Amino acid sequence: MTGIAQRALRVAPSLTLEITAKAKTMKAEGKPVVSFGAGEPDFNTPEYIVKAAEHALDKGMTKYTPASGTETLKKAICEKFLKDNSLEYEPRDIVVSNGAKHALYNTFLALVDPGDEVIIPAPYWLTYPELVKLCEGIPVYVDTKADNGFKMTVDELKAAVTDKTKAVLINNPCNPTGAVYSREELVALAKFLEGTDIYIVSDEIYEKLLYEGDGYYSIAQYSEKIKNRTVVVNGVSKTYSMTGWRIGYTASSPEVAKAISSIQSHTTSNPNSIAQYAAQEAYLHDEGEKFLSDMKETFDARRKLMVSELEKIPGIKYIHPAGAFYVMVDIAKLLGKKTPGGAVLDSAYDVAARLLSERMVAAIPCESFGAPEYLRLSYAISDKDIKTGLDRFAAFVKSLE
Repeated sequence: MTGIAQRALRVAPSLTLEITAKAKTMKAEGKPVVSFGAGEPDFNTPEYIVKAAEHALDKGMTKYTPASGTETLKKAICEKFLKDNSLEYEPRDIVVSNGAKHALYNTFLALVDPGDEVIIPAPYWLTYPELVKLCEGIPVYVDTKADNGFKMTVDELKAAVTDKTKAVLINNPCNPTGAVYSREELVALAKFLEGTDIYIVSDEIYEKLLYEGDGYYSIAQYSEKIKNRTVVVNGVSKTYSMTGWRIGYTASSPEVAKAISSIQSHTTSNPNSIAQYAAQEAYLHDEGEKFLSDMKETFDARRKLMVSELEKIPGIKYIHPAGAFYVMVDIAKLLGKKTPGGAVLDSAYDVAARLLSERMVAAIPCESFGAPEYLRLSYAISDKDIKTGLDRFAAFVKSLE
């Protein structure tokens, strides 16, 4: 038998790739495209982190490290968990990987057997179900409600659980919604999960980009039992604007960490040695707090600007964003309408495609995120671009028949 493996064929291509590629082509041609597609901070990596990497190069730190990461970086991550989350981990509980996406894949490889179910609240980051499918697991979607900020409730979780449920994924703050689970909401979920043997995969990559509430709460803080069945996924990409450095990590029970480490040792081996040293310094240096504070203040101002501009567009609703750097815009009322050229908008993808071709605004259609009547807009762009882009979006909406 020949041909592509079924596991590869089960992975769905992203509906956003064509729009993203077209937007880049148009920009390269000199066209004034405003892109709301950014999935990374538009800040340079702080200079003190760059200098740490230069120091590592000068010192010849260019060799293999332990497959699961250096001891010094793991200790710095443990200190971060203790300081930020009141969670005690040992270096043996930490596995450093090539970005948080890699950490997630390792986690599912370690936990999911063929036929196991993983509960994923929708809307979701489009990669989650594809990772589960690559591990021959079955994504089980929970259709959350817009009037609850698209956050999964205990009753919705209970209804999704079967005897095949192996894990539930919680992304907090959430991509693509910008929603943030409160401490009370997470406690309610934890109380139920504590009476089960279900694992929790808690993606906390946007932890530091929280604009409302009383501070961040990790579900792993609820109890020792919950902590032992939770794999916390985090990294430095969003926090320190280090997306290209590719450093993510997991914190888990020693048994799960050992399994993840074993998998990584036979696939990628260690993450980049220089990036590990830079990530270590990112956590340990005093300048990090000021960078985080300044970046968060900037994103918060942009968040408020985007919301205020969206409020001016008739017929457009959105999910209130309390974290990350995204706003999900409800474009249901645009579907079925016609552009001035007579094209009928049958889907969010159609809206995004026409918005780009006719108004030079790139937005992400959310079909692949489990929200077919929404667009995702990122405010990891300048104030000027936010205003320009939303002015063009408003003109596009007004032009529809």
